[in-house]
Amino acid sequence: MNEDFAELDVRPMLKNGGEPFQAIMSAVDALRPGQGLKLLAPFRPQPLYGVMSNKGFDHEVIETEGGDFEIRFTPKVLPEVQLSTDAGEPELWADPVVDLDLTDLPPPEPMVRILSEAEKLDDGDVIFALLSREPLLLFPELAKRGHQWVGNFDEARTAYRIMIRVGKAK
Repeated sequence: MNEDFAELDVRPMLKNGGEPFQAIMSAVDALRPGQGLKLLAPFRPQPLYGVMSNKGFDHEVIETEGGDFEIRFTPKVLPEVQLSTDAGEPELWADPVVDLDLTDLPPPEPMVRILSEAEKLDDGDVIFALLSREPLLLFPELAKRGHQWVGNFDEARTAYRIMIRVGKAK
């Protein structure tokens, strides 16, 4: 667990009738990569949980002895991204021209569908596919055909997301 936190105590601000939202957002903007925010408040700031989740933070609430709350906002752990050895910089790839949801298909149908779609496309075209599992047998087939790929599981690890850039066999 990350133990690197900046601390912000909004109790005095609230006691004086102030609104701490801007101070909280400023504190979040000042965080170093990987750093969390420890917020001290006299109540559970539930509307803030959604705002912080959208900014990439999970939260944990601890009630202190005095009845106040310590809310620890920690950066969400992003799923590990896998990519083919020749993928280059996937963030520079074109937007997908084909979008496939193959989560309901049994193996090997997702692989067959992806390879079939790739044959119809031009070099540089991109396919996005959603799968029910990591496509371990697909990776070598893509490499053999000259395609590049990048993929990972979603945050809940219930689906594997893959983008494939069509290339030529070497």
